[in-house]
Amino acid sequence: MDIAERGYINPDLLWSPQMLREQLRQPGLSIIDTRSAENFAKGRIPGSKHFDLYFVNTDDTDPAPLESFTRMWANLLGWRGVKETGTIVFVGEFTDMCAARGFWFAEYLGHTNVHVLDGGTFAWTAAGLPLETESTTPKPVKFISTPKVETVATYSSVLDAIDDPECVIVDNRSRGEFLGTDKRARYGGAIPSAKHRDWEDLYNHDNGCMKPADQLREAFDELGATPDKEITLYCNTGYRSAHAYLALRLLDYPRIRNYVGSWQEWGNRDGLPIWKPDA
Repeated sequence: MDIAERGYINPDLLWSPQMLREQLRQPGLSIIDTRSAENFAKGRIPGSKHFDLYFVNTDDTDPAPLESFTRMWANLLGWRGVKETGTIVFVGEFTDMCAARGFWFAEYLGHTNVHVLDGGTFAWTAAGLPLETESTTPKPVKFISTPKVETVATYSSVLDAIDDPECVIVDNRSRGEFLGTDKRARYGGAIPSAKHRDWEDLYNHDNGCMKPADQLREAFDELGATPDKEITLYCNTGYRSAHAYLALRLLDYPRIRNYVGSWQEWGNRDGLPIWKPDA
């Protein structure tokens, strides 16, 4: 199913391989490949710049550490020649959590022209489009950020959301992590009042593309995560929740926050409430 046929309100956030191919020579275009260095070296979309962002995390969302982390992200993009005024397309193996994490962070930094290649390099090669192995060195620039603080959650804002009837907290980890049987921090469990929606439910596993709008909407509506609510998303390190953020942006939900510290902060920080859901 083509992107235009899936019923998204913001379909332009996803680019098809054909759309990207037509824009390859567009001035100001930055294609950011978020795959591993090994896979990037084997072949990438022409003109791509590498940024394996998988371990670029923070587990402290107090104001000073978060501000420092935000500056670091802006610098990492600038070092790859990305300008805040250009067009960014993030690429993964498929429409995966790393590409979505890049998408969310670019929007958080205030970038307004950012996209994800739907289906990633899998879709690109399936469309018969070429990969290259020649390397190019990007020319560093200064990325000027204007953070949109309303798109990021901190442990403090999550505490406020727990008992707020206008807020819904959604856990995008696996069921085992949510229940606390798969413990990946000092403490296991979930944030009190959180609803569970595994990020794996949001994309088609046969082609790696995002599911259509009606299926995405149903996945969140049944949790009470409706457009009239402020929705806070979290996982273990903010990647899987960034994928859910992309899904909700496609549906044009107006108030979405990604808890960037996620369970690595919540589950390791003393004094925060933890809920052990029933199986």
